[in-house]
Amino acid sequence: MPDLPAFLSSAPKPLFGFFPVALVFIGVEFVYMKLALHGEDHDTGETAASIGVAVGDLASRILTGSLVAIPLYVCYNHRLFNIPLNSVWSWVLLFIGVEFFYYWFHRASHRIRWFWATHAVHHSATHFNLSAAIRLGWTGTISGAFLFFLPLALIGFHPVAIGLTLGLGLIYQFYLHTAFPVRLGPLEWILNTPTHHRVHHASNESCLDKNYGSTLIIFDRLFGTFAMAPEYEPLKFGLKGREPSNNPFRIALSEWSFLWNDFRHAPSLRRKLKVLFGSP
Repeated sequence: MPDLPAFLSSAPKPLFGFFPVALVFIGVEFVYMKLALHGEDHDTGETAASIGVAVGDLASRILTGSLVAIPLYVCYNHRLFNIPLNSVWSWVLLFIGVEFFYYWFHRASHRIRWFWATHAVHHSATHFNLSAAIRLGWTGTISGAFLFFLPLALIGFHPVAIGLTLGLGLIYQFYLHTAFPVRLGPLEWILNTPTHHRVHHASNESCLDKNYGSTLIIFDRLFGTFAMAPEYEPLKFGLKGREPSNNPFRIALSEWSFLWNDFRHAPSLRRKLKVLFGSP
């Protein structure tokens, strides 16, 4: 088994190394939208706030990385099978496994308020564009998001391979947030695309809690959470019932403040648990 520092130095590289590339693409999209389309899909203050949130997210990943590594390695040391990653089929199985557990993690992040307190950060942007992709919550690790992926290590997939696959999936998701109306033809049936993900981010009633997939959209189709954009109404973005902000700290932490306030005022243990683990 590789030592812990080796995992911590190798697993986050896809995300950390991609960050400067993401900023370049955000800048190109921003300039183009401002010049060609008068900036209707971009807001300067909101874009700057998203970058500030992203810097905080990267810092939190560095500080809390060991909290993910330890339980993954504990599960891997008690794995049910030895799965060598020296064949294409092993990686295909890992990819499908990551997609499956990501779907349920993402679905839980919308349906359980404890996880929504982190994930709401990603949905707080009122414009759908590439800068919204890097607006990620700072508290995913300490709130237990990694728990959804422990079964993969217990089955026998190496923690570094799991982290790498998740990281590459997040890089793919970055491009799903483009403001350009990209369509991929027949691939729309299998892959998550900008068209599908735009629906996921929309706050229209018919779009809420839909299209949870990472790279694939097939699990949404299988489990009844797939939706197309409403035909006769424009898509709206941002959090329902919340005032938008361009303060990175308020964006990252305000939902936890609302959660704590509701928890503190709940009159009974049953109500307190419902505040924590009920629907947002």
